[in-house]
This record gives sequence, C-alpha cells and structure tokens, in this order.
Amino acid sequence: MFELIPLDALLAFAGAGVLLNLTPGSDVMFATASGMAGGPRTGMAAGAGVGLGGFWHVGLAALGVAALLAAHPAAMTGLRWFGAGYLLYLAWTSWQAGPAQTQNGSTSLSRAFWRGFVTNALNPKVALFVLAFLPQFTDPARGPVWQQILVLGAVFTLTGMCITAGYGAMAGFAGQALSARMGVMNKLAAGVFALLALRMIKE
Repeated sequence: MFELIPLDALLAFAGAGVLLNLTPGSDVMFATASGMAGGPRTGMAAGAGVGLGGFWHVGLAALGVAALLAAHPAAMTGLRWFGAGYLLYLAWTSWQAGPAQTQNGSTSLSRAFWRGFVTNALNPKVALFVLAFLPQFTDPARGPVWQQILVLGAVFTLTGMCITAGYGAMAGFAGQALSARMGVMNKLAAGVFALLALRMIKE
C-alpha cells in the first residue's frame, strides 16, 4: 500500500527542485521570449504551458515510456529534430509579427500556453532529466515507485510552473517598457527561439 512520502524527503526534494527551476534554462528562456513579445500575461501563460509539458514527461516516466525512448537513440533524435523544427517555426512567426504588441486576449493566452506545452513536451532532455532526477527520491519500501514519481513530479512541476511564469511576467513588464521606445521585442523573441532550436539540435 502506498504511503505518503516522509516530510523530510519531500522538503529536500522540493528545495532541490526550486534551486533547479531558478536556474535559467530552456524553459525559462522560452517563457522570457514569450513575455517580451506578448506582455506579462502571455509570459505567464507560456510558463504555465511549460509546466504542464513537464508533467507530461513525468507521466511518461511513470508509465515507463521515457525509459523506452531513452533506450532507442533514433527515436530520441527524431523527437529532438521535430522539437527544433517547431521552435524554428515559432522564431519565424515572431520575426514576421513586426513591432511588439501586448496581446492579452484569451486567444493569444491560450496560444502561448499551448506553445509552451508543446515546446517542453517535445524536448527529450526533459524526459531524460525526469528519469535521472525523480527516482533518486523514491523508495520501493514505501510503495509503487510510479506513484511516488507522480507525486514528486506534481510537486516539481507546480513549483517550476510558478517560477517559470514569474520569469515570463517579469520579461513581459520589461518588454512593455521597452516597446514604448522601440519595436524590437518580437525580433528578440525570434532570436531566442532560434537559439533554443540550435541548442536542442546540438545537444
């Protein structure tokens, strides 16, 4: 029978997760670029989508799918190239959008959320990270490991979602201030998306 994860183990895990999420990575860069291009609410929506994409990988890890993908390099390579292609598409659309405009409509927010989810869900590095990080805090003596992975993954993605959304919001406020004097926010966002695509291909 599954037992609750001990408080000390949960706190240690949450602390490590917060430190990792505070370190700017691809997810933070994506939310930041989205915030610069669309404003603080768009940046927050992108961060929330990234968080949900992270929990997608947690679910795959619990089901064993992530381990299966990791055992087949060709599948991982294909996923990585597909994700890079999607990021290049976002770079192109951002570049074509012209001067930055703050978009607070529900359609823009849902688009930012969806893009954040897809970008993270298509990143095989996240799947490998989940496989390497979460099992360290599990104990078969407490019950099924897959259940513990889901619990830990929920904590990790929730804290990560809040932190990433915060980065996106701050970038959005900065973008609003800058866009009053220059219309380059979408161009900067396009550059970030393109760099993320190149980073995904190289790694």
